[in-house]
Amino acid sequence: MSLPHSSPIPDFFCIKDLWTDEQRLVEKTVQEFVANEAQPYIQDAFRQETFPSQLIPKLGELGLIGSNLTGYGLPGMDQISYGIVMKELERCDSGLRSFASVQGALVMYPIHAFGSEEQKQEWLSPLAKGELIGCFGLTESEGGSDPSAMKTKAEDKADHWLLNGAKMWITNGNLASIAVVWAKTADGVHGFLVPMKAKGLKVTKMIGKLSLRASVTSELYFDNVKLPKSAILPKARGLKSALACLSQARYGIAWGVIGAAETCFDEVTAYVKERILFGKPLATKQLIQRKLALMLSKITQAQLLAYRLGQLKQSGSLHFSQVSLAKQNNCEVALEVARTCRDMLGANGIMDEYKTMRHMCNLETVSTYEGTSDIHLLIMGSHITGTPAF
Repeated sequence: MSLPHSSPIPDFFCIKDLWTDEQRLVEKTVQEFVANEAQPYIQDAFRQETFPSQLIPKLGELGLIGSNLTGYGLPGMDQISYGIVMKELERCDSGLRSFASVQGALVMYPIHAFGSEEQKQEWLSPLAKGELIGCFGLTESEGGSDPSAMKTKAEDKADHWLLNGAKMWITNGNLASIAVVWAKTADGVHGFLVPMKAKGLKVTKMIGKLSLRASVTSELYFDNVKLPKSAILPKARGLKSALACLSQARYGIAWGVIGAAETCFDEVTAYVKERILFGKPLATKQLIQRKLALMLSKITQAQLLAYRLGQLKQSGSLHFSQVSLAKQNNCEVALEVARTCRDMLGANGIMDEYKTMRHMCNLETVSTYEGTSDIHLLIMGSHITGTPAF
C-alpha cells in the first residue's frame, strides 16, 4: 500500500481504506453538496450573521438531518457514516454542521429516545425532511457549565403545565417551530416540547457574535407559557436524559472539527507551494515543513480517534467519558491547526477570501459549547479517579 500523496484531504494512515462502500458514497455525496450548493453562500452568510436557510430542504432531501436515527422514515445511517456527514459539513462551516447537529442530536434524538409514540409520529419525519426546524433549550445565563443550576420551572397545574424562565445560546432559536426545553418540576428535571408560537414565549436573536456567525443563536423567554400535559417527554428522567442528548451532539462535534482542521490544512498547503519568499516557494523552508508535519500528525491522530469512537458507538459500548476525550482532544487539535495555518498565511490569513480565519473564529465557539475543554477533562478525571471534582 502506498501513501496517498496528492489527495486534497489528508488521510496519511489510509483510514478510508477501512470504510465501507456506503461510507465512501456518503462522503462523496456530502462533499458534492458542500462544494456545489453550500460553499457559494457561506462567505456572505458569515459576513451578514445569518444562516443560509435555502440549504435546509436539500439537507433533508439528502438524509443529512438525524441521519443516524432509525425508524419513522429516518435515514438510519451507521455511526461512522454519520460522523463523516458531520465532518464534511464542517469542512464548509461550523454553522452548517451545528444546524444539522442540533436538529438531529438535540431535537430529534430526545424525541426518538424519550418521546411518546404520538410525539415521534408527529415530529420526527418533518424534522428529518427539514420541513420543520427545532431547537434545544438547556443552557441559561447563570448555568453554563452547571446545568443543574437552571431556574426555568414547569409547574403542574392538573390539566396543563405552566412554564417560566429563560434560556440562552440557543442554536436555531429564531428559525425553529418547536423547542425541546428542559425545566425543573416538583419531581426533578424534565424535557418538554414547546411550540415556538406559544403565547408567552419570546425569542430574541443574539447579534454581535465574532464567531459562528453563519448560525442563528437566540435567547428564549417563557412567561407563563401554558402547555398541554402531553407536552412532556414521558421517558426523560432527570438531568441525565438531557446530558445523554449532549453526548450525541458531542460525538458529532468530535468528527466535525476534523473537517475544519482538514480545510485549513488543505488551504495552507496549497498556499505555501505557490507563495514565493526569498526567491523560493515557502514550502521549501524547514520551518514550514515542520509545521505541516506536526499538523498532519495531529489531524491523523484525531481521525483515528474519531474512527474508533464510531466503532464503539456502533457496537453500543460507548461511554460518555470516551466522548469527552474525543470532543476535548479534537477541538483542541482543530483550533491549534487553524491558528497555525492562519499564522502561515501571513497577512492574507485575516482576509475572508481565505477560509482559515473563519474556521479559526468558529472553533473558538465549538471548543466552548457542549462542554468546555476543562469540563471534559474533569469528566475524564472523574472516570479515572472515581471522584467528581465539579
